[in-house]
Amino acid sequence: MNTENTNWGQSVTAVVIRDKKVLLARHTYGGGKGMLIIPGGYVEKGETPQDAVVREFKEETNITILPKSIIGIRFNQHDWYIAFSADYVGGTEHSDGDENDLVIWLDIEEAFSRADVPDLTKSLIQCAMTGTGLERITYQGNHPPCSLYGIITEE
Repeated sequence: MNTENTNWGQSVTAVVIRDKKVLLARHTYGGGKGMLIIPGGYVEKGETPQDAVVREFKEETNITILPKSIIGIRFNQHDWYIAFSADYVGGTEHSDGDENDLVIWLDIEEAFSRADVPDLTKSLIQCAMTGTGLERITYQGNHPPCSLYGIITEE
């Protein structure tokens, strides 16, 4: 990781569900060491949150994803964390051998029952399972790259 280019106040994650299984990685450091969490990481300077989450998943799990909707936002006075739901696009899961030592597709019900899956991960899986969230709305902003996410209603 190029820490000089890292925006330490902005981080992202995504919940990827396929065939009633969720993609999780066993963290190797910090407070999450030994826990199965949804992958993610920091946004690099000049990068959009969507691009960052795609990059982080590829680096950490070898899985290519497509972010869909925002299912959660955590923020405080120091930083923010955006959680997306995302579609699996391709790739075979494997550990990056650094930030995680295991990447697995885990049955969703098993994820909810395991003590090594933290509450934040369980909550975000539940949010992704609702199938709702703030969806990307196409518009042209004055300062690209621009993104707008909101509630889309069917007419």
